[in-house]
Amino acid sequence: MTGDSHEPEPQAPVEAAGGEKRARNSWAAAGFFATLAALAVGHLAAALAAPRSSPLSALADTVIAVVPLAVSHWFIELVGTADKPLLTIGLAAGVLAAGAGLGVLWRTRPLPAAIGVLALAGVGGAAAVTRPGLGASAAVPAVLAAIVVLAALAWWARRGHAATVKGRRGFFGALAGVAAASVAASWWAGRVGPAAIEADREAVTLPEPDVPAVEPGPVADFDVDHLTPYRVPNGDFYRIDTAITVPRVDVDTWSLRVHGMVDREMTYTFDDLLGRELIERDITLACVSNPVGGDLVGNARWLGVALADLLAEAGPDPAADQLVSRSTDGWTAGSPTELVFDGRDAMIAVGMNGEALPVLHGWPARLVIPGLYGYVSATKWLTELELTTFDAYDAYWITRGWSTPRPIKTQSRIDTPRSRADAGTVTVAGVAWAQHRGIAAVDLRIDNGEWQPCALSDVATGDTWRQWRFEWDASSGEHTLTVRATDGEGNPQTSAVQGVIPDGATGLHSVTVTVS
Repeated sequence: MTGDSHEPEPQAPVEAAGGEKRARNSWAAAGFFATLAALAVGHLAAALAAPRSSPLSALADTVIAVVPLAVSHWFIELVGTADKPLLTIGLAAGVLAAGAGLGVLWRTRPLPAAIGVLALAGVGGAAAVTRPGLGASAAVPAVLAAIVVLAALAWWARRGHAATVKGRRGFFGALAGVAAASVAASWWAGRVGPAAIEADREAVTLPEPDVPAVEPGPVADFDVDHLTPYRVPNGDFYRIDTAITVPRVDVDTWSLRVHGMVDREMTYTFDDLLGRELIERDITLACVSNPVGGDLVGNARWLGVALADLLAEAGPDPAADQLVSRSTDGWTAGSPTELVFDGRDAMIAVGMNGEALPVLHGWPARLVIPGLYGYVSATKWLTELELTTFDAYDAYWITRGWSTPRPIKTQSRIDTPRSRADAGTVTVAGVAWAQHRGIAAVDLRIDNGEWQPCALSDVATGDTWRQWRFEWDASSGEHTLTVRATDGEGNPQTSAVQGVIPDGATGLHSVTVTVS
């Protein structure tokens, strides 16, 4: 029949192409889920032994250590304190994508794919082994992760890719289940298992201070909505450090070593510190990365041991002009020795706002030196103090382009209002700081008007920030508010604009407020 000449052309090539695509996708999925399970298993293995040896954590630590200062600062300016979580997520996405690619490669070239898996694990293992404070055993989580991927892809090559749809889904579901179970077990291990330390911290009863803090006065806190309190609660206190995985320190085995240019090396346990004279002080800490108007600054009440007294027992060499402090994860800071012995309340803190130091803020001990930015004075998870010289050693951030220690710059910030207000009397309020010099005055300017003095809260020392307030008769429209502080030595805050690199930002904080 004439209709026979209109039969469709054979579709075999199209079907073959579709089958090829489905095969590649299934192998990519196998690699992806195998890598997902492997990362979770590696994380669990690390949680049970040394949390910082988790492959992703070690890789992120390595990236932080080697990335150029300009790049790291650009990223922090872009995302703020979400920098470390986003870095970890980005690395995880990259590793999972690599795993999917290796899965596809395994389909046609299993040996190169297996070598790729081992190479990827080798990078993670090497990153862990080379982290300060970790040894060869830190490679174990990466090795276990490689075994998971190799075993899963080998099984997939033998049986999985040819299984029914139901069978393949079961395989992927099993790997996802392994990942979920490992993450849950890691969570357990970090809180109630062998790696838990919070129970030890909570069990500590801090002694009463031998030298209590001087109370700031009856009006240390103005009763103004949205104004930062005089003492920032521990849970709200800013956290800036290089630790992807927060160090978990066993207080029973922890010790503080004092060495270097000293007459005698000294070692102190946590109980040794608690048995010494304890001083209590209100001190404001600030990060050198804090932009004008930023919130990387906070005031707390610290309890600890006078640093000068403790160092004096070791007999420091007068030529030692730098005190290098080391964290348990290898981070270092270099502080001028003369500022430790000039009478300021430098301390090794064991308590914060009435409780033992939180894990996030340095448990069991940290350094606090008033008047210096944190990168040269506030080492958390403290484990070593070395007397040396600035010529002999450059600490962590100095090798990355930041300046040697400089005093904290006078700064002020408008906390409220920030964008909108109702017409009438509006309370403008904020905080100002110039640690170890103190704040003598704060002035506010409305639009291009004259500087007007603000009311100041009570403070006991120049080592804390100070609240300020101003009652503004606000009229409808858009207005610019600018604040300026004057330190205790009579020097007004500079209006010259400078970024945070290399020794802290300068400039005046302004906000634009729409009044309706």
